[in-house]
Amino acid sequence: MHKTLNFVTNRVIERSKASRENYLQIMQTMARKGPNRAHLDCGNSAHASATMGPDRKLFVDTKCSNIGIISAYNDILSAHQPFKKFPTIIRDTARTHGCTAQFAGGVPAMCDGVTQGQPGMELSLFSREIIALSAGISLSHNTFDGVVYLGICDKIVPGLMMAAATFGHLPGIFLPSGPMPSGLPNEEKSRIRKRFANGEIDRTTLMKAEMASYHSPGTCTFYGTANSNQMLMEFMGLQLPGSSFVNPNTLFRDELTKFGTAQLLRIAARNENHLPIYKILDERAFINGIVGLMATGGSTNLILHLTAMAKSAGIILKLEDFEEVSTITPLMAKIYPNGLADVNHFHAAGGLSYIIGQLIDNGLLNEDVKTIMGSTLNHYRKEPKLSNNKIEFIDGPKKTLNSKIISTVHTPFRKSGGLKHLKGNLGTAIIKTSALSPERYVVEAPVKIFIDQKSVKEAFRNNEFKSDVIIVV
Repeated sequence: MHKTLNFVTNRVIERSKASRENYLQIMQTMARKGPNRAHLDCGNSAHASATMGPDRKLFVDTKCSNIGIISAYNDILSAHQPFKKFPTIIRDTARTHGCTAQFAGGVPAMCDGVTQGQPGMELSLFSREIIALSAGISLSHNTFDGVVYLGICDKIVPGLMMAAATFGHLPGIFLPSGPMPSGLPNEEKSRIRKRFANGEIDRTTLMKAEMASYHSPGTCTFYGTANSNQMLMEFMGLQLPGSSFVNPNTLFRDELTKFGTAQLLRIAARNENHLPIYKILDERAFINGIVGLMATGGSTNLILHLTAMAKSAGIILKLEDFEEVSTITPLMAKIYPNGLADVNHFHAAGGLSYIIGQLIDNGLLNEDVKTIMGSTLNHYRKEPKLSNNKIEFIDGPKKTLNSKIISTVHTPFRKSGGLKHLKGNLGTAIIKTSALSPERYVVEAPVKIFIDQKSVKEAFRNNEFKSDVIIVV
């Protein structure tokens, strides 16, 4: 393993020693108690199973696993709308394995794309903690042997991860719904938005472009926080290999959901396969997540979220960890806004299985980690294929299928992961340099200070920004 990656990993382990030991002690105490349902009174069990019909007998028999489903389904988020049918698929799959599944609870899920520029955006970051709390309330019934987490977008996966870590004595898996098919190219969408801002086209033309960009169920196809979350779940071993960017409402996606449910049942069973999620969420897994963020040029929002997720597992991450990992991690992907391709193009070019394989081969990932697929990250070199309506995992590509979208470790788009920790007399900050051209690395301009976002918008509308300016809110 690369010496810097080894150094940072060991530093995080040492820094987190006290809090991690406390966390592990709690998890191990919970795990030793065995299946929670075995400790329920008869009245508790009767209440919990009253609606289960024929499955009720299986529920009372604690030898089989009962899966809890935590879902962020709603009709507002295009990425989450496909989750509507997932509980039925999960329940039916569990039943075929002689087990049960229950919808444990829903969590709120707001879309930054809808609330951006609106008062609701003020709730966006706060919603992460509400999601973690809501999931925790659902899991507090102590009736589950494993958990399926259904969520994709910005604050939702981090909130679910915080809950998963807090209830880490339970095995768990994250099942995504996948991105919408490619629509209007992101570069064209950006061009039309600029034309509208300059008063060159009317609102009707702008609306037509926006509707062509966000046009169907699925994740938005640019590489923002939602798709960065999906990358993270694979790099950390919590999602099926190669499952992030398979389109929703397809047979392929449905079969992945079935396979994921069956895999959770395998690791939830009280046998040698039993794998509580706390054993996956260790320091090495979080460092791998940081590497993935840097190698793919992912969202800087994950710096904020990874720190909170790690803390829920007793692990302390600092900005210096992100920056030092960034310096040794080559930027291997060009996905909008860091390039012209969207996540569908990225997936077709080799996707995460190719990048993970390249990074492992060059000592840039902790390979010896537990995942939902087994005790090595090498499982994530593979990619799923649909064969006779069943999922099988085959070796991923050994070379990039489009060098304009995915590079090799040795011929990267940039030598570092494109993140910089800035410090100065205004404070401290993180900047994503991977989306910048080199001539933009240094900006010299006058500063305008505003008290709130509304004032910035008013200044723009009043044509106060006539040249380069540094805006401080």
